[in-house]
Amino acid sequence: MKQRNRYKFLLILLLSIGFALFIMYVSITNGTFDMTALDAIKTLLGLDQGSDHTLVIFEFRLPRILIGALVGFALGIAGAVLQGITRNQLADPGILGIHAAAGLSIVMYMFVVQAAVKSAGWLSIFNMTFFGWIGGMAATAFLLLFSREQGKLEPRKLILVGIALNSGFSALTLYVSLKMDPQDFEMATVWLSGSIYSASWSQIIATLPWILCFTPILLWRSPVLNVLQLDEVTTTGIGVSIERERRIMLLSSVALVSASVAVSGSIGFVGLIAPHISRRLVGIHHPYSLPISGMIGMLMVLLGDFIGKTIFAPAELPAGIVIAIIGVPYFVYLLVKAKGA
Repeated sequence: MKQRNRYKFLLILLLSIGFALFIMYVSITNGTFDMTALDAIKTLLGLDQGSDHTLVIFEFRLPRILIGALVGFALGIAGAVLQGITRNQLADPGILGIHAAAGLSIVMYMFVVQAAVKSAGWLSIFNMTFFGWIGGMAATAFLLLFSREQGKLEPRKLILVGIALNSGFSALTLYVSLKMDPQDFEMATVWLSGSIYSASWSQIIATLPWILCFTPILLWRSPVLNVLQLDEVTTTGIGVSIERERRIMLLSSVALVSASVAVSGSIGFVGLIAPHISRRLVGIHHPYSLPISGMIGMLMVLLGDFIGKTIFAPAELPAGIVIAIIGVPYFVYLLVKAKGA
């Protein structure tokens, strides 16, 4: 049985990787400036230097595709971990207020620091990532402070506190953004809607260390998530430190979400839907469901961005809005299903 599940996991993983590569190929070759597969391959291999293809691929399309892949993968894994920690299948980084807190922190950076010093380029991107992490940590501190009951983290209370934090941070973000000058306000509004159209190589370099650092931690601790699904008496009897494990995985998830929000804005529903699809494909065994959840998240963001930039061309619809159009009905379906269970 274990060997069969392993083969199923590997098959689905390979299929999802293949599908992701196919979407990347379509995104590279299609757009306002179409090109053939041969042109794209020659350009990627450096055999077509100095042509318009080089500018289009390396300055516009490839950074956008890679940011979409990284953000989707990070949000998918973070969502699966948060649902495992809370033992609630309706939990995701947006519902817990992590998105909103990171967004508020970055908007504050845009309003106070960036507007004052007019910083741009690499330093600005790294600062935004760091400020996003500070905001995510602030949300985590509030979650840990107000979600405790008799000295222990209560998963159900965690959801309620997260919803309250999400509302509060979102209101503050709107207030601060309204104080910006028109140009910065427009930039912040587009960013908050979940757009990756302005992706750059500096954003990739700023995001990659966070994903390379914290994703292995979550994958390594994924077997513990299986144990955390048991009742606390059984989990403690096995010898697992529930509080310590929850803190480690919560902080690691927040780091992934904060780094993603810093470069893509608030792309919701990825952390909610991807784990559900993953569990349907490979079951609830977290060492298998976490990587698949990451791949499903990657596919969602890549596909959402491609639809947003092509179906309404020459205008563009942010990937976050496209995913929300799909995600809202699915969220309602989950609520109805949970109510009927």
